[in-house]
Amino acid sequence: MKVYNTLTRRLEDLNSDGAASTRIYLCGVTVYDNSHVGHARTIVVFDILRRYLLSKNCPVEFIQNFTDVDDKIINRAIQEGSTAEEVASRYIQNYFKDFSSLNVLVADRYPRATEHIREMIQLISALMYKGHAYLSPNGIYFHVRSFSGYGKLSKKSIEDLDAGARIEVDQSKEDPLDFALWKFYSDPPVWESPWGMGRPGWHIECSAMALKYFESPFEIHGGGYDLVFPHHENEIAQSESLSGKQFAKIWIHSGMVTVNSEKMSKSLGNIVTIQDALGRWGPNTIRIYSISVHYSKPLDYSEKLLNESKHKWRQIEICACELRFAIGNQGYLTEVEQLSDQTMKAFESAMEDNLNTSLAFTVFLKLVTELNRYAAEEKLTADMSKIAGVVFNNIVNVLGLRVIEANDIEKKEIESLISMRDQLREQKKFYESDAIRKKLVDEFSVELIDHKKRTIWGKVEGASRLHFVD
Repeated sequence: MKVYNTLTRRLEDLNSDGAASTRIYLCGVTVYDNSHVGHARTIVVFDILRRYLLSKNCPVEFIQNFTDVDDKIINRAIQEGSTAEEVASRYIQNYFKDFSSLNVLVADRYPRATEHIREMIQLISALMYKGHAYLSPNGIYFHVRSFSGYGKLSKKSIEDLDAGARIEVDQSKEDPLDFALWKFYSDPPVWESPWGMGRPGWHIECSAMALKYFESPFEIHGGGYDLVFPHHENEIAQSESLSGKQFAKIWIHSGMVTVNSEKMSKSLGNIVTIQDALGRWGPNTIRIYSISVHYSKPLDYSEKLLNESKHKWRQIEICACELRFAIGNQGYLTEVEQLSDQTMKAFESAMEDNLNTSLAFTVFLKLVTELNRYAAEEKLTADMSKIAGVVFNNIVNVLGLRVIEANDIEKKEIESLISMRDQLREQKKFYESDAIRKKLVDEFSVELIDHKKRTIWGKVEGASRLHFVD
């Protein structure tokens, strides 16, 4: 598998060089508000990368942090009359609710910055000892010019760099480019340090957490493209200054979700929260939307694209239903076997070419379309379904899509209503049979597919009701 490495600006083989697993550190969210669709896209992309590696029997260690100490969290707490800890805890809980709904695999660890203050202090102390950091009246700063490789990730030269995002102008710094490792504060939340009460800078948090759980160099460090500079650039500088060796081998960055070509962000006030998007579109539609263009490119939040994604998911739901209820033997077994084999090969080829999920999904949709054609022509048999179902389910699992299932109690009620509808149709009581069909949609999120001699059914992803079975 080849992936694009932001560090080298080229495609590189993703291999572990004999490591027991592929280690992935993904920069998570700052928990001062609910997560939005921009966060969803990044996390879905890395979830699919992880799922694909696992499908190929490649062990993965996956860490995703929470930034739970930050000025934005503190400001939100002041506005609410609560504490930073209460604000962070609430939005972390909401995070898990959102991404569970999106069927994102649980990470192996979710380290929180506030749980790793000791590691940060140790790292800062070591950087000071090595001459890469210094004490100022306002805190401890990293001396950017002490690291000769600064700018290698973002490809920015020292001469052209400004102070950058999140780096405040501070007259006590030796150089405008230097960034804070520790800032002195008296108002909570604060922690004791050898230099005085305060709290950590943003960049040191991820270095401390990544280096605690992964020996460097680990395989993949990831996040949104907006983190390349200054956050990831600064992580490299402080981590490699400390260890004297490479921090992470491959850096993968996902493109931003935009609204009218502007980055979706809380600061711009143009966000669509995951909760709102789930309520309107449903989780599978959001996942399909998130991979509708190559992960490295910007993705605009548009009604057109989401409606297209919803329509594609409906095709997949129909296919899942047809495969589940297929009856009969034999049929076009050779053709379906060839189609399934070709689909899986093309899907894997796309995935291994820089995680080209948009192409991989297109390949999958061709399989779905062909299977739906067999079903519409009353040609899909149980034997054909058994062959195609293996590839269908494998790809659905890699993409993290989840067909909604009815529980046992619901199944009995649904099948009873369908039987009643069949009787009404035989009696040509179409008004009454249509009323039952409407009831199945409204109360059970069930849609029916009528065949010549039978009716099959499936629960569908709807805006008003979502039913999940683990």
